[in-house]
Parts: sequence; structure tokens; C-alpha cells
Amino acid sequence: MNYTLIAQAAESASKSSVVPPPQTLPTDAQVSAFLYTFGASIVIAFLLYILLFYILRSFFRRTEKDTALFMLGILQIPAIAIFILASLKISLTQLGSGGILNLISRVLTGFLILALTYSVNLLFTEAVVYYLKDYARKTEAVWDDVLIPLLQNFIPVITYLIGISLFFSTIGVDLTGIGLAIGSITVVLGLAVKDILSDFFSGLVLLVDTPFRFGDVISMPDGSVAIIKHIGIRVTKLYLINEHCEVYTPNTTLGGQNIVNLSRPTTHYAYTIKVSVRVDADAVVATNILQQIILGHPDTLGNLDEKIKHLDSFAALREAEEDKLSKKEAGRLRLLVEKDVNSQLQKVEQEFEDLVREIKKLEKGGLNSEELKTIQKNYLEILNIVGLVIITERKGKRLRSHLEEQEQTEKKTLIGLIRQWYQAWLKDPDLVIEDQHLLPDEWEQKIELMKIKLNKLFQKISNPGVDETRLDDYSLKFVEWLHDSFKESNTAWKEPQVQLTDIQGATMQFSVRFYVDNIQLEHWRRGNRVQNEVRREMVRRLRQAYIYTLG
Repeated sequence: MNYTLIAQAAESASKSSVVPPPQTLPTDAQVSAFLYTFGASIVIAFLLYILLFYILRSFFRRTEKDTALFMLGILQIPAIAIFILASLKISLTQLGSGGILNLISRVLTGFLILALTYSVNLLFTEAVVYYLKDYARKTEAVWDDVLIPLLQNFIPVITYLIGISLFFSTIGVDLTGIGLAIGSITVVLGLAVKDILSDFFSGLVLLVDTPFRFGDVISMPDGSVAIIKHIGIRVTKLYLINEHCEVYTPNTTLGGQNIVNLSRPTTHYAYTIKVSVRVDADAVVATNILQQIILGHPDTLGNLDEKIKHLDSFAALREAEEDKLSKKEAGRLRLLVEKDVNSQLQKVEQEFEDLVREIKKLEKGGLNSEELKTIQKNYLEILNIVGLVIITERKGKRLRSHLEEQEQTEKKTLIGLIRQWYQAWLKDPDLVIEDQHLLPDEWEQKIELMKIKLNKLFQKISNPGVDETRLDDYSLKFVEWLHDSFKESNTAWKEPQVQLTDIQGATMQFSVRFYVDNIQLEHWRRGNRVQNEVRREMVRRLRQAYIYTLG
């Protein structure tokens, strides 16, 4: 017999039958070390809490750091849970390891992950999204206005999914089977909702192409006029003006249509009225009457001096009611301020033209320090006209300069006049409640954009670097934006046009084309009202001249 094999088998059997010793309890020294470490951790956590949420808060209040103050405020309560959990986990190492202690340590780690997840989510939804929305208001892009709400909805879900997954993994739950099941379900759902995904990506394409922005007036293929209210994940919400109802159009359908945007490139919109005049009338006299009628309405575009001249002759405008001005008084006030705005805009454009000529003359062969100072001096004169001043602050060891509005913006600066202008516009008795917010929001956003662009140009002119031969291009690009997207200083091509189009029997046919200043006002009905008032005035004035005919 092989005694060696028998002996080995017996020894193995005896070892397998040995019962493991029971888990030993922590010693008094370990418990004392735990209490000491936990107490020290709590003290350190308390000191950190005081440092972060009291001392730093006082410091940031003196430095007026709103962002840091806001973040400290929203993280104050989650920080308490994080400090306590971290203190417990650090202290637990003093009790040894194994058995129930390892389980408690994993559970503490899991809850610490959940607390951090909640803090990150709170920081994103309350702070980051707020400042992203504020940034989006200062840009001309449309995609960020839609992308930010999407991020606001999706990021918290993703954050919590990751946090919960890490929590279960930390406490020892195997998520492999759940992951495979979720993957399979995702594939099935992807096939089932392919149309929804198509609408989603069509919505993204609409955002990238930016054929419209929120609040734009568009003409649908069926002839109806609608307002862009919201671009969603799957559908775009439209408001139909005439029907006073909302329509939800799939993004794929909307993206495949020919969209006529009535609000681009500006909110001015052209209207055409056909009118008949007696054939024996003087065509020149009839043309002059029709021209004066259009110019006399305060809400149409045209030469401002001529508009003010003919304003009093326009009848049937809204009279003064209670504390509101009459239409003529409010119109005259607005037109007078707009004259000053246009004059200041023309001055800015002229100064930029002079600056560009100066840059082109000096930039040949590069700019030396004296030439750069000359350009900076000329640019500073433009900033004074706009209403901006250079503020220099020390950032560490360096001095940094940027542009800010003058503390008391003078009324004769461009920014001051723009604010005077829209404030005068708000006195228009035909405006509705929504317009009291729409006009200030629109023009304050434009002012902010102008400040940002001028600031960027200032930084280029201050430190041109490799762009020293491109300063003229940057200046011209700003002037182009000022004319196309801010405000036109001259709208000569939008003057009313009166044309004799046909003679039929006893009538002459005239076509009158004119622009209304902003079709988004009055709940998007401003153009219809103006068109109706102009038509009534035509009938009145042509009858007074005894040349009107029904045709």
C-alpha cells in the first residue's frame, strides 16, 4: 500500500474539517484610535467647513465674486454629508479589516459616491446651467439656446446613472447581467423609435443651419403665418397667429419644407397695397399724396425728417387715453430720438472708415509701437462715442484692461441714445404687455453683443501679435455687423415706393410698397394694423382730392 498517499489524504481531510476562528472584536486600543481619528477628522472637517463657507464667503463678498458665492451657497448642505462620510471612512481604518468592517467601509464609500454625485448634479443644474443661459443670451447663435435646455434635462440623468452604478459596484453588486439586459433593450428600442431618432437629428440639423431663431415669424407652405416658439427633441412648437393656436410639427417634416423667414434679415417687413385713382387725375399729384400718406404713419420706414413733417396730416391714429400719450405724440418722440441714434451710428461708421484707412496706411511692413499707439488713440475716440471706457485692473502681477460702460452713460453716446430710443418706443399706445419686455430684451441683448465685439477688437488692437496686418479686416467686420445685425443708420432703399402699374378704362392702378418697423410687436399683428390704417387714410385723402375710385 502507498502509505505516503494515505497520509497526505488524511492530512488534507483534517485541514478541511477545521472550523475557522471567529471574528475577533476590536481591541480597546483600536477603539481608542478610532475615536481619536474620528474626532480629529470631525475637527478638521469643521475647520474646512468654516474656511470654505464663512471665511472664503467673506472674502468673495469683498471681491464681488458672484459666481463663487453662488457655488458656495448651493454646496453648503451637501458638503456636511461629504465631510461626515469621509471622516467615518478615514476613522474606520483604525479598527482593522475583514468581515463586517469591510462591508461597512464599502457602504460608506458608496454613500460618499452618492453624495458627490448629488453635489455634482446640483452644481451643474443650479450654477453651470444658469451661467450657460446667461452666456447664450449674449450670443447670436441659436443652437446654444436649445442645447442648454437639452443638457439641463439629460446631464442629471446621466450623472445619477453613473453615480448609482458606482454605488452598487462599490457595495459588491454585480451589474454585468443588468448591463447586458440594458444593452439588448437599447437595441430593440433603437429599432422601434427610429422615427423619433430621425426627428431628433433633424432638430440638431435645424440648430446647426439656424434658418430661424425663437420668436421669428415664418410663412408656412400652406400660406399660414407662424411663430417659432420652441425646438424640442422630436417636434418644433409653432404658434399660428391668425388661428391663435399651437401646432407641433415633427422636425423631419419641418426640415424638409421651404421655410420663408419673415423676420430675417431684419424685423422690417414689406407690404403692398393696390389702389385705384380716376384716370383724369394728375398722376404726379396722386403719387405725392400716396407718398405722404405712407411717410406720415409713425410705424413705417422712411426719411425721418419727411416723416416728422407729414405726421400731423395722418388722421385716425390713436388718441391719448388716461396716462398714455397719443399715437402722434409718442411717434414724434420716438422719431426725434431715432434721428439722434442714426446720426450717432453714422458718426461711428465714419470713424471706423477713418480708422481702417489709417490702419491700411500704417500696417505696411508691420506696426511699430508708435503706430500702434496712434491706432489705439483713434479707437479710443470711437469708444467714447459709443459710451465705453477702458478699465485697467491688476490680476496678480499683471495689469489687464477691458471695456465697460461709463458709470453714468451720457445720453448723447450711442448706448445712451439707444436706451432713450426704445424707452420712447415703449410709450407707443398700440403696444401690448409682452412688448414692454420684448423691446428692452431685444435691444439690451444687442447692446451686450456690441460691447463684447468691441471688447474683442480692443484686445486685438491692444495686443495684435500675428494679427497686426488684419486689424483693418476685423474693424470692417464689426461695421458690417453693426449695419446688418444692430441697426441700419440709413434705410434709403426702404423708402416707400409708389408706382403706376396699369391704366384700365376709367382708372389708373397704383402699387404702394412700404416697410413696417417691427412685425414682432403687438403680438405679431403690428403689420396688419399699420396696413389697415394706411389703407383707410388713402381712401380719406384721395376722396378729399376727388380722385378716388372703387375701380
